[in-house]
Amino acid sequence: MFYSCLARVNSGAAVYKTLIWSNLKCYRGPRHHHQVVTVDASGLYFRRTTNLNRSFSQVHRNACSGQYLCHRLTPHRTLLKLQGKDTRAFLQGLITNDVESLTGEEGRKALYTHMLNIQGRTLFDIILYSLEGKQGEESSSLLLECDSTVSDSLQKHLKVYKIRRKVIIEPCTDLSLWAVLPSGQLGESETAVPKVSGSDQILVWEPDPRAAAMGWRLIVNKQVNPLDILPASQLGGAEEYHKHRYTIGLPEGVKDLPPGGALPLESNLAYMNGISFIKGCYIGQELTARTHHTGVIRKRLMPVQLTEPVAAPEGAAILTGGGKSAGKLRASLGVQGLALIRLAQANEPLFVQMSDNTLLQLKASVPDWWPKYDKQ
Repeated sequence: MFYSCLARVNSGAAVYKTLIWSNLKCYRGPRHHHQVVTVDASGLYFRRTTNLNRSFSQVHRNACSGQYLCHRLTPHRTLLKLQGKDTRAFLQGLITNDVESLTGEEGRKALYTHMLNIQGRTLFDIILYSLEGKQGEESSSLLLECDSTVSDSLQKHLKVYKIRRKVIIEPCTDLSLWAVLPSGQLGESETAVPKVSGSDQILVWEPDPRAAAMGWRLIVNKQVNPLDILPASQLGGAEEYHKHRYTIGLPEGVKDLPPGGALPLESNLAYMNGISFIKGCYIGQELTARTHHTGVIRKRLMPVQLTEPVAAPEGAAILTGGGKSAGKLRASLGVQGLALIRLAQANEPLFVQMSDNTLLQLKASVPDWWPKYDKQ
């Protein structure tokens, strides 16, 4: 029920492909799942037949009457402001992505990236926003979005490496962060950006850099009502937002990406546009670059659906029908969740081990926003 993940390795002019999954079958998930995978007779050519807009309407088909839902992300997400002439050079040595690709007013204004430890494991997942062109802001000024529970740790991490660089780091307690998602009232062929009013009240209004299925990011002053800026919208709840993330398989924060425990490529960092393999050195680069160039990724973070809406323990073992280890559950909400799945067992019946040692069946799926790999 899965398509192949083909790892590509460039060696001179040659391109090698490693088949990670095989013996796959055509699968169509339940209606609230959004993948249709086809496989030819050779088992080497895979193509998804649904599109991103369809998954939007399926996930949000029961939402309220507004065309868009505004989900308040503060307080579980925090904003920091970094400014000073050394800001970009400072961050370039700490993050997996290329901060120079944040080109400001006419170009890319939002950048997803991770900060790693020296072993190459994720410490913080962050989104950077350029403030270039904003009134009263320096061209080097950036906003940094992170999980609120690690805000203090992240600031300490930055200050350790700041040394004498001219960089000022301060919390933005006067700002509010929102995620704007289609509510399901739009037609399947409609992809228009929501119309906004009162642009002078908007500090940041950008597509989510991780995946189109995550909609848009909005940053305004705390006193500003986002419904005044987005007339065709209504307020959505935090639980709806997290269920949407789990349904499409997108991790965010320390529950999904435990600090020091998650490997960036297993967490689909490359799929989420969060890494540059051609930038200069950064902390944790060696293991990440070696894994990328060898092309061997044996596990991936995938969306899973439980057969019952129970509170499965975080980190619970996932087993095959024969009792063989197939991964670990990272987090769940209702019947939706995220799990680190061994690709070799991903197409087998899977079970999560509950705290009382009983087994609950779950099903993994392939997100629409993952890239396609074609036989070339």
